[in-house]
Amino acid sequence: MRVYPVITITLIHREPSRAWTLASLAGEVAMSRSAFAARFTELVGEPAMAYVARWRMHLAVDALRHQGSSIGELAHRFGYRSEAAFARAFKRVIGTPPGAVRRKAEMTAA
Repeated sequence: MRVYPVITITLIHREPSRAWTLASLAGEVAMSRSAFAARFTELVGEPAMAYVARWRMHLAVDALRHQGSSIGELAHRFGYRSEAAFARAFKRVIGTPPGAVRRKAEMTAA
């Protein structure tokens, strides 16, 4: 059963912009949502959807620092309906607003 999180994590990493849900992740490994959720958390150490959010925000931080991506571009890239929704999720996961990360990167590059 340890292969399920590896398969799931690989899918999340390959398609971070996909509209992942607990049901769609569980379906990828032919498990029920509840069994998948419990097993993923047990083996990975955090709930699947928290992992998805953390991975997306990791990619977003990198894009803000090194690619000059706008917050709007990132919101669209990662499937958020608005910049505001993306910014709230970013701050919740990273602990600082995306604009602050971008400004710091711009100041460091100058």
